[in-house]
Amino acid sequence: MIVKICGLTRPDDARAAVEAGASALGFIFWPGSPRQVTAAQVRRITRDVPAFVTTVGVFVNQPLDDIERTVAESGVSAIQLHGDEDRGFASRLSRPVIKSVTTQSATLDWPSHVTLLVDAHDPVQRGGTGRTADWNAAAALARAHRVVLAGGLTAANIAAAIAQVRPFGVDVSSGVESSPGLKDHGKIRALFRALQVS
Repeated sequence: MIVKICGLTRPDDARAAVEAGASALGFIFWPGSPRQVTAAQVRRITRDVPAFVTTVGVFVNQPLDDIERTVAESGVSAIQLHGDEDRGFASRLSRPVIKSVTTQSATLDWPSHVTLLVDAHDPVQRGGTGRTADWNAAAALARAHRVVLAGGLTAANIAAAIAQVRPFGVDVSSGVESSPGLKDHGKIRALFRALQVS
């Protein structure tokens, strides 16, 4: 199962996530986020990240040219769209795409190669709120499409979330933080211990 630690802003937090077992790392390029980083920061943070770890750039309603420039400058290997982008927009991107949806807005008309990230609805913060998604609705979606579950996941609830939803992967941000963008290494380790018994 894919385990993505998102909203990283510091090299030591990325190292802690990889050492604990993360298979993907997420970096927020949206200016509206308290976890925003620049392409140059991501280059520094990921300098020593193993090649088998996927690096994901997160964008919200940003122009395609800006996304592609940031992807090239940062070196991320996948793109997460966390705004109102449609399938036509996603099809024009140069990297694998993860599309954030809510259980209220999710449809099955996305191509099978686009991974859906199911998150709690928040039109302002666009994720990282600590609120859980509707797991029943997420489970129904996961039976029909490749789904990464996000929204309020912590060491305390991740085993139950996986058991109920059966997702392709999970995405955790605020659940392993001491404050937005600053990861708590103890919480990261606790999350992966919980995953081992799920």
